[in-house]
Amino acid sequence: MSTSLLKTGIVGTVIAAICCFTPFLVVLLGAIGLASLVGYLDYILLPLLGAFICITLYALIRRYKS
Repeated sequence: MSTSLLKTGIVGTVIAAICCFTPFLVVLLGAIGLASLVGYLDYILLPLLGAFICITLYALIRRYKS
């Protein structure tokens, strides 16, 4: 269980970081006609990034305690 939680945390952190710090998601939403949603990305992506970082840290702590 700890390894799957760790993998989920790492993959989620990488994907959220790519979407936060690069214009990848902005270009993608513009290409499919949903550019009006770009203004709301910060409200979703930053808390999501924080949540995945917390999941990763929790899995690492559980791994080192056992």
